[in-house]
Amino acid sequence: MTQYAIITDLNRCVGCLACSVACKVVNNVPIGSYWNKVLRIGPNPTAGGSGDYPDVDLYFLPVGCQHCEDPECVKVCPTEASHKTADGTIQVDKEKCIGCQFCAMACPYGVRYLNEEEGVVEKCTLCEQQTAQGELPQCVAQCGGRARFFGDLEAGIDSFVGPAPTGNSAASYDEAHGARITIRDACNQFSDSDVHALPNAGNNPSFRYILREMTWQSA
Repeated sequence: MTQYAIITDLNRCVGCLACSVACKVVNNVPIGSYWNKVLRIGPNPTAGGSGDYPDVDLYFLPVGCQHCEDPECVKVCPTEASHKTADGTIQVDKEKCIGCQFCAMACPYGVRYLNEEEGVVEKCTLCEQQTAQGELPQCVAQCGGRARFFGDLEAGIDSFVGPAPTGNSAASYDEAHGARITIRDACNQFSDSDVHALPNAGNNPSFRYILREMTWQSA
């Protein structure tokens, strides 16, 4: 079974917010609402450190819909507007959504909101309009730190890819747009203990985060 997800290398994330901006633009997200928020974690004292620079941990944590394996939002939806698709993503059928916000209340990560103008709940779709065409989600394609990677969690972390530099200034748009690099080739070495997920409330979040040499904290 397919389970599309995003892996973010937090040691590469520079907190530029390009992912949030690109998401809002391509998905027409209303002012004041976000499908992808970037949180600053820290500065916090390192283990056994003084708490003064450089003995501090600080990193940026992008948080959006985790496209959970066992989503609570789907369980509580009275109209089946929120549903899990064959690619593992969680989508909202606006024709069925009645705006009750049960899903928003059930989400452990607070990443859904009511579009008051349309009267429906919205959230990250993982850019299904792009991934269905073999493209990357916009937040992955536009990541300023080249920290985000897209793939199928069931196929393993090594299958995840991100945009790759072509190294050729004469490359065509299609060549540059379609260039890919795997997470292992793009990132510094990491182990299984460096891979984290947001707190699991029984919903099994699919997104993963890589963090080396710092203490993992999700909020």
